Amino acid sequence: MLTFSQAAENNKIDICDRLCEVLTHCRHLLEIGSGTGQHAVYMAQRLPHLVWQTSDLAENLENVRARLEAEGAANIRHPIELDVSTHPWPLPACDVIYSANTVHIMSWAHVKQLFQGVGEVLENNGFLCLYGPYKYNGDFTTPSNQRFDLWLRNNDPASGIRDFEAVDELAENQGLVLRQDFAMPTNNQLLVWQRCA
Repeated sequence: MLTFSQAAENNKIDICDRLCEVLTHCRHLLEIGSGTGQHAVYMAQRLPHLVWQTSDLAENLENVRARLEAEGAANIRHPIELDVSTHPWPLPACDVIYSANTVHIMSWAHVKQLFQGVGEVLENNGFLCLYGPYKYNGDFTTPSNQRFDLWLRNNDPASGIRDFEAVDELAENQGLVLRQDFAMPTNNQLLVWQRCA
């Protein structure tokens, strides 16, 4: 039986609409934290010019494999094991890195490792696209995000909604410039950085 995420089903169209605007000339995309594989299957079909590389932690790879075997497209690659804290990452350079709803689940140390890995494999002029909730100037954008942050921290004190400014600083340290901050449904953002030569 395929694992299923209602959140991924709810947000895939809105996220993909924005990615279609930004990634028109890109070729190779790495998805970090492919989860159930729902985003990969839907978005790769709408972005057929991209080779879509799925990845996740070892314990989640079977979920991704099952989805791709049942519904995968020709431009989706079999998932690879990727722990953002293990360097160097086991893949060639790419011009897009995409991840949804992972930064607030990772520890801050792992978020830093994520950006280190981005610096290792993202090509010049490539894009980093991160979807999820963020705080701005230390403030939550909505009371529901504040409640969600409390729930996250009660389940894992290392997790939590991140400050945009702190994440943007990590991006700047890797030569990335913020190009878009898209406001998305259900109090989320799609942040798009580009690596400058």
